[in-house]
Amino acid sequence: MKQIILGTAGHVDHGKTALVKALTDIDTDRLKEEKERGITIELGFAHLKLPSGLNIGIVDVPGHERFVKNMVAGATGIDLLALIIAADEGVMPQTREHLEICSLLNIKHGLVILTKIDLVDKEWLNLVRDDVSLYLTGTFLQDAPIVEISSKTGEGIKELVITLDELTKKLPERYPGNFFRLPIDRVFTMRGFGTVVTGTTISGHIEVGSEVTIYPKGIRSKVRGIQVHYQDVPSIRAGLRTAINLQGLEKEVITRGDVVAEKDSLKPTYMVDAVLEYLESAPKKLQNRNKVRFHCGTSEVIATVILLDRDNLSPGDQCFAQFRLERPTVVLSKDRFVIRSYSPIRTIGGGYILNPLPLKKKRFSEDALQELNILNEGPDQATVEQYIKGSRLQGLSKTELSFFTNLSQKELDEIIDRLISDNVIFTSDIENEILIHAEFYNKAKEEIVTILGDYHRRLPLKEGLIKEELRSKMPYNIKEKLFNQLLNDLVRETVIVKQKDIIRLKDHKIKLLQDQEELLSQIKEIYLKEGLEPPYFKDLGQEIIERGGMDLLEIMVKDGTLIKVKEDLYFHKKAIEELKKGLADFIREKGEITTPELKKLTGVSRKYTIPLIEYFDKIQLTVRVGDKRVLRKRQSTTPPFRAGLEKRN
Repeated sequence: MKQIILGTAGHVDHGKTALVKALTDIDTDRLKEEKERGITIELGFAHLKLPSGLNIGIVDVPGHERFVKNMVAGATGIDLLALIIAADEGVMPQTREHLEICSLLNIKHGLVILTKIDLVDKEWLNLVRDDVSLYLTGTFLQDAPIVEISSKTGEGIKELVITLDELTKKLPERYPGNFFRLPIDRVFTMRGFGTVVTGTTISGHIEVGSEVTIYPKGIRSKVRGIQVHYQDVPSIRAGLRTAINLQGLEKEVITRGDVVAEKDSLKPTYMVDAVLEYLESAPKKLQNRNKVRFHCGTSEVIATVILLDRDNLSPGDQCFAQFRLERPTVVLSKDRFVIRSYSPIRTIGGGYILNPLPLKKKRFSEDALQELNILNEGPDQATVEQYIKGSRLQGLSKTELSFFTNLSQKELDEIIDRLISDNVIFTSDIENEILIHAEFYNKAKEEIVTILGDYHRRLPLKEGLIKEELRSKMPYNIKEKLFNQLLNDLVRETVIVKQKDIIRLKDHKIKLLQDQEELLSQIKEIYLKEGLEPPYFKDLGQEIIERGGMDLLEIMVKDGTLIKVKEDLYFHKKAIEELKKGLADFIREKGEITTPELKKLTGVSRKYTIPLIEYFDKIQLTVRVGDKRVLRKRQSTTPPFRAGLEKRN
């Protein structure tokens, strides 16, 4: 069965509350102050069973100009508008403002009810009716039925019920939406039950026992009970006035404007991108960076308007805008909003959300405006692609995409499958289902090749870049999993070579110039000549170091010509191999060797003896037992040279 919310609207004292009571026998003015002053201040709620059997919810809104913000909160989720106009006064200021608000909220169906007909004669009533019809020309109510009633005498009430019954039959089914959301318009405590919140369920469904999150505060709770029209129900779906008993929460932590939603489904934001429609009735142009009151759902937040393609917005025009909010809210794509001027307060515009969680946008940016055009006019597939593209190399999960697009999981899965099959996007993290746009993935691969090429040109004697250093040079912050995937792809494409943690272009080879070859030979000769008493590298002289001696030293270490025994101390491989053989023969004969014995065997000082014996421990030729060394049972027969360049002897 359809779920219908009827909402009243109209000027103060035009008989909205009296009409609801005449229809339902429910007095929606519940506050003492409302009774004393005779005007509605807060939202009121009732329900009416129609002849067809449909039970509709009714939201009665205040008409006084001081309480328009409450009216906006009540208009959230309305399916059918009852515009109330008193026959003795006709169209008044809040009649106009309320109708503008309902138009901005995209309410498309309704009727007009002329009240207090017992106070006027037939001639006057006909004049008012003609005046109202003329006023409604060009609005969504221009062809709506007009019903004349008197709440005092009951005249016209039966005809009104019949008209409502016929209208509700013609209303389309409400789109159920993706996530469960209930913007809170009232919070109270019931003895024996605890905290209860009420509102109109605008999307999704929820059951008793379900876990929920209250946004934007991020408070977790559980649904203890649900009521619709004062009746307990096991579950709820979009389109119903709903009361939810929340478990374990104090009334003080929740306020009107908060949203009860499916657990972890929404993301609080301080900014939204939107299409802004500026009312023709606005008194002056809207300037960039003006302060406004931003109403969405049941919340009101002070915001700064950033006009993205102009410096001011004229009455009757529309544009792309970014609203920067003074406190967080939660919205979804296509949600409607209303803006009211900061001071004096009046409704000046509204529109709908394009991006519920954007980054700051630069004004007059072609890229930013193109993105918003796609989100505004593009088909769902283009919108999904744009969100993935906008995430660059961070990517988006399916859950995040569901939030951004507000599409059902079935619709979203079908679009994602098409984009993957067309090689537009792909999954970069199968475990978390992170989706990356191919354009940025391919750009990242190109960037890796560019960085390596530049590195090889600047430092031709270096074998390549350490992997983490390469990642740090990327212009984007790339997660490690994705970076490894990029590298593996480039290896498969035979573009780069990975040697442990060193990355180089496949075609990169170290080529020495003649003076570098001469310097390399000079350094090699020094180490070969000095045998087991080589100089520390820093002692080779400033000239060798300045001519690139360290790079050449690394080349000889990589090709095995020199052995690094400890920091800054290198030996020629010939000296090490000869000592290794002599040391092994000595221990096989004696069973062990002490440091003094090694010192005597080598004929060098402790300055070299200690690093050498520790080096042989490190390569697992020897093992220390007390103050002595013995051969390991499983000796390493190959010193840890790294294969690389052609050996230079």
